[in-house]
Amino acid sequence: MRRLARRLRGWGGVSAMAAACAVTAAVLLPLAQAAPDDGPPGAVRPPGSVAAVPQAPWTLTDTCPDPEASLRPSAGDGPTIERIRKAGKLVAGVDQNSFAWGYRNPVDGRLDGFDIALVRAIAKDILGDENAVIYRAIPTNQRIPALQEGRVDVVVRTMTINCKRLEEVAFSTAYFEAGQQVLAPKGSPITGYDASLKDRRICTAAGSTAETALKAQAYGAVPVSVPNQLDCLVRLQLGEVDGIITDNALAAGQAAQDPSVRLVGSPFTREFYGVAMHRDAPDLVRRVNKVLEDYRAGGGGSPWMQAYARHLGPVLPGVAGPPAPKYRD
Repeated sequence: MRRLARRLRGWGGVSAMAAACAVTAAVLLPLAQAAPDDGPPGAVRPPGSVAAVPQAPWTLTDTCPDPEASLRPSAGDGPTIERIRKAGKLVAGVDQNSFAWGYRNPVDGRLDGFDIALVRAIAKDILGDENAVIYRAIPTNQRIPALQEGRVDVVVRTMTINCKRLEEVAFSTAYFEAGQQVLAPKGSPITGYDASLKDRRICTAAGSTAETALKAQAYGAVPVSVPNQLDCLVRLQLGEVDGIITDNALAAGQAAQDPSVRLVGSPFTREFYGVAMHRDAPDLVRRVNKVLEDYRAGGGGSPWMQAYARHLGPVLPGVAGPPAPKYRD
């Protein structure tokens, strides 16, 4: 019990995060039947330093060329942009429990994080007001259904671009590069995404690329799937699982929340986050790409670098800048 208490102490504890989210639950508009999602930080490796290990199995079956390539940017309007303007609000699917990405700031109760800053930039460009946003908390496995069913206009929630998802939704150009990595308690015999996972209970979020990787190559692990990424950290703290596989960018925030866990091994994939949108909204895709073009501009003083320095720099150091955009038309 003393060990559990130590893990749950302090601002970083998940219990503190959960309490903050509960206080402000009335402000965030959750989707129907969708629960809100999700060593020391210096140990996190920059996303570019991917280990020389076999690619995650799903990348081997990707057949589309350059999945990160998107429609060229445009500031023009279209039917989707006009609909959003008429509604007066941008409806964004986000996380509210992933520290540094999308979370309830315990100081003022507002949504904060790198993804939230990007949502505000999109709203300001389309509607002239960064606060003209309806935020809807969605778990990992609801990101695509929420777009397909028209419950949100955009999903900005550490969502990896890949060929399979491109069959169901559209993506902007990449706005961040990450990689899958293993999170485990300090002192654990787990050394990374390798044979040390044998007979260990390894947690992933349902619908995530981590779940896909573990299903294809489990190394003898016992997979445990949960709706939200933060559930994995809670289960790890309670001793119900032995490790977590997730994006290292997310895991860095979790390690900052709980100093008794650390990232082990090296990132074993390269993944690019994009803003997801409905496939039938090319005008919105082009407009978001224009926002991202402006967001990246300015080198070290760009809005992207300012958001990185504020939200991610302390937990994920060493990132030199955003990934370069790719276009397909």
